Amino acid sequence: MLKLLLIIGTLYVLALVYLTYMARDKDRSSANYLMAGSNVGSFLGLFTFAATLFSTFTILGMPDFFRVHGVGAWIFIAVSDLFMVFGIILVGYHVRKKIKESGTNYYGMAGFMSHCYGARLAGYVVFLGAFLFLIPYVAIQIKGVVLFLDQAFPDQFPMWLWASLMLIVMVVYSELGGLKAIMYSDVLQGILLLLVIWIIGIVCLNRLGGIGEMFAQVQLVDEKLLSVPGPKGLFDLQFLIGSMVGIVMIPFTQPQVSTRLVIMRNHHALYRTAVALGFFAILVILPTLFIGMYGAVHYETDSTADFLGKTLITDQLPLIGVLVLLGLIAAAMSTADSQIFGLGAEIRSLLGGEDQQALRTTRGAIFLFAVICLLFSLFSPDELVLLARLSFTGTALMAPMIFLGIFTRNAAKHRWMPWITLVAILAFILSSFGLLPTKFGLIRTDLLLLFTLGFLALAVGFVERKT
Repeated sequence: MLKLLLIIGTLYVLALVYLTYMARDKDRSSANYLMAGSNVGSFLGLFTFAATLFSTFTILGMPDFFRVHGVGAWIFIAVSDLFMVFGIILVGYHVRKKIKESGTNYYGMAGFMSHCYGARLAGYVVFLGAFLFLIPYVAIQIKGVVLFLDQAFPDQFPMWLWASLMLIVMVVYSELGGLKAIMYSDVLQGILLLLVIWIIGIVCLNRLGGIGEMFAQVQLVDEKLLSVPGPKGLFDLQFLIGSMVGIVMIPFTQPQVSTRLVIMRNHHALYRTAVALGFFAILVILPTLFIGMYGAVHYETDSTADFLGKTLITDQLPLIGVLVLLGLIAAAMSTADSQIFGLGAEIRSLLGGEDQQALRTTRGAIFLFAVICLLFSLFSPDELVLLARLSFTGTALMAPMIFLGIFTRNAAKHRWMPWITLVAILAFILSSFGLLPTKFGLIRTDLLLLFTLGFLALAVGFVERKT
């Protein structure tokens, strides 16, 4: 199967090379390289949003979440994603309007917040939050695929080599073609992700005897899998609310997505993209339910690695197994390259100054971030979904500050907000490492921080409207 993977993988890389060539622009300005000319239509917008949002943790993490914690995983991710779609529609217009009214060249949220608050600290807080929480998220994309490849082909290649090859391919086409090359590759990667996950989902559903029989068999294994909070009590109300808030805020707090809000051709294109993204979310997540329930019935006591290896590879035809591996690689690359590139764009937004010099520094920063992600992936833990949720929640802490900068007339009067946000980010990190309590009374620390910041932002907005 390794030879088949190398053959199909080579064809896939050649396709990426072609797309990079098509995307290259003679004008190497920041506007074209980092922002794809800010003229993206709804078709390309759909796939670049989808490929960026749905990644390795969708294929590997969500089936295992359904298997271990039950149907509450649907509320955790699918319902939250649909709320996110409404957020894009409702708030995206105001984000684009504020940027247009500011008269500044937008290259990233960090630089834009510095402009709104009239203080570089606001930009540094945005960049720090994105860096601290996206680097681990990129690393788990790579780590998840590398672990899977190592299990599928034991003792063939060391894990660091698999990870290095993936990052080399990502960095090459990102550096050469810029954001447009990433977006073109997102179309290929998004289609491949959808194809692979539905093939496996249908196979698993058929082997269970259909939807009704699937739930009947799961009920015999463990009835708690069919309700919340699930067998392990994970999906309590606070977990689901915190997760939903974190996911809904992704388009405004994570640079790889907020950039895509801005570069759409117009608001109508963004609206069509958001609606289509809601359908895409259901299409991607539904088959992971089938895969997870199949695992709950047949591989209830297996480890995560054994369950995924058997379900996605061993139980499938060799060609399907290879497509699964390629789909995993594509999913990881489509998210990781956008996030690394997004961090590089945030550097450009903070730098200002002469365009070509700033652009060269940005490209160097992209390479540096890729190296950091590689190193982190070699030592990160294996809990893909929980680490992804940590990333969502961590970046969500910046949302009240960002919304205050967007929706208030004079955010410079509220320069205390970046300081409070910085303290909240540090408190969340300390609680994640167990150095601060994970709960205060009955309330989770992450929820307490989110609601405190949100209340302050809403109070300021209310007072400003009254004056």
